[in-house]
Amino acid sequence: MALASGHGSYRVKSHMERVGRALGLDDVKASVALTEITTTSVRDHIFRTEVSEVRTVGINADRLAELENYIGDLPAREDVRAIEQELDRIAAKPPLYSPVVNALSAGFACGAFAFLNNGGLLECVGVLVAATAGQYLRRSLIHRGINPFGVTMLAGAVACLTYLAFIGVIGLFVADPGRHVAGYVSAVLFLVPGFPLVTGALDLARLDFSAGMSRLTYALMILFSAAVALWAVSAAVGLEPTPPVALSLYPALEWTLLTLASFLGVLGFALMFNSPWRMALGAAAVGMVANVGRLYLVRELDLPTQAAAAAAALVVGLLARVIATPLRVPRLTVSVPAVVIMVPGVAAMRGVFELNAGHVLEALAFMLDAALVVTALSIGLAVSRMLTDRDWTFEARRAL
Repeated sequence: MALASGHGSYRVKSHMERVGRALGLDDVKASVALTEITTTSVRDHIFRTEVSEVRTVGINADRLAELENYIGDLPAREDVRAIEQELDRIAAKPPLYSPVVNALSAGFACGAFAFLNNGGLLECVGVLVAATAGQYLRRSLIHRGINPFGVTMLAGAVACLTYLAFIGVIGLFVADPGRHVAGYVSAVLFLVPGFPLVTGALDLARLDFSAGMSRLTYALMILFSAAVALWAVSAAVGLEPTPPVALSLYPALEWTLLTLASFLGVLGFALMFNSPWRMALGAAAVGMVANVGRLYLVRELDLPTQAAAAAAALVVGLLARVIATPLRVPRLTVSVPAVVIMVPGVAAMRGVFELNAGHVLEALAFMLDAALVVTALSIGLAVSRMLTDRDWTFEARRAL
């Protein structure tokens, strides 16, 4: 359940070990990949090895919190029937939000992304409409068991076409054509696999290479699928994703809007991940502080984007540690939505576009920039865990 809901392998293993002890097992060892778990349970020198497969890869922050709280409160010994009954209750709990609300959350998040990417009011509204349509379609098809990569390409294409149709109808009168790209690329950023990217990098930091590499491979395939859809639509309509110039705003107004966009962007992604409101608001507050700080370091102090991203992720990790305990939520469900707003989705999409267009050097430049920023975000989160969790700091202690 934890694996299917988006947890990293380190937390899946710790949940299994905790339940195993409550059931009277001497030891539980597991190897966890993106869709598979191989586990060996030991009691009185008798062992049993089992293999389980999870075909659905998704994010359910509310379920992660339910599992975390139940397992954290588990007594030293518990009857297997009681555990199964509670897990059945958690598994049967329906999503907190309807498909329409879930889609609107993605739309607001991507609309905020559009402003952070120098989009104007029209572009932000167009992105809200387009991303809402794309996420609604994606959720509907995923729940029908359709291949996630095909769903990603189809949802990305629908979002792009919806955005271009919106601009084509309304933008004839008020739009600035030079800003279309800010919205066009942002319209598919709800497809950026933030949870697999972050949890995969954290798994690698824990030396769990099988889980880390499988998650990162999955994330890259999702990114490539979304970028292919973006490229195919843009090639069909003759649109080239040239980055727009920054908006001309008074500094006080600009920073106020950047703060608001950061808050709404993280809040939208958190709700899209089925986070309860207390969890979503906590993540939005953390992400707002960290992202505005990152933008200030880059724009005002000329700090390299990678260094600013690492510093912002470190702040996210430390603040998530502070608020996760009183909110009774997993730290991951706070830190990941806060970090997703900083993932350079535009650069990654632009890199694939340039590659498909045959511009190899430009493609490598964009992809390398995106990869370095994602690496910096992962380093910041990993360092924050090492500073606040002894199990992350001392490898020898875990080995014992």
